[in-house]
Amino acid sequence: MHLERLSKNGDPLEVLSTTVDFEYFRDWLVEGLGYGDVSKGGRPPFDPVSMFKVLILQAQHNLSNAKTEFMIRDRLSWIRFLGFELSGVTPDENTIRHFRNRMTETGTLKRVMKAFDWQLKKKGYIPMSGQIVDATLVPAPKQRNTEDEKEAVKAGKTAKEIWPDEPSKAAQKDTNARRTLKIGGKLRYRQDGTPLPQIALPVFGYKSHICIDRRFDFIRGCHVTSAVDADGRQLKHVVT
Repeated sequence: MHLERLSKNGDPLEVLSTTVDFEYFRDWLVEGLGYGDVSKGGRPPFDPVSMFKVLILQAQHNLSNAKTEFMIRDRLSWIRFLGFELSGVTPDENTIRHFRNRMTETGTLKRVMKAFDWQLKKKGYIPMSGQIVDATLVPAPKQRNTEDEKEAVKAGKTAKEIWPDEPSKAAQKDTNARRTLKIGGKLRYRQDGTPLPQIALPVFGYKSHICIDRRFDFIRGCHVTSAVDADGRQLKHVVT
């Protein structure tokens, strides 16, 4: 009943589902992610096409991994679009982060986003009214490394190089995230007209850069960097 009313009122995600053939990306996603044979045991991974849709929703709404996890559980339209069941298991923030990292490392994200953009253009969604570029900080779990380990991370060493004798520990460590300061809050002024200092909050993680068409609100390009990377330098990666 609720889903029928959503459709009657005009669910934009239904339009997106009919506009883009998401199954077209399946082989690339499976190849890039390197999913193993789940028949040998263990909990099977989430459907890669559904996970790619998660990234689309996350980018369109500028959400952190934790907020994306909540929204998937909270919104009926999202659950239907992603192909999940109301009573079933949905991806948590760690699963979302791991999926994005894996897609980025293998180059799959860039490849699939180009194909996504090609489908939009083929259906007539051409960016003729300008594009909006934005960047969102995506927090990552604190690593709690020692001073020596922190220096090794700054030097560019991989987790396997830093913890060669602890493969399980290395698999859980994130050596790509970086720390930055987020300047936020509304700009306030003193009585004499001089501005008050703004609040600076430390953030450890990544930065998601996206480019959205102003007319159709579709994502034209995306790029993921560490949190410390400058926004302006990523324009060549996201503007189409």
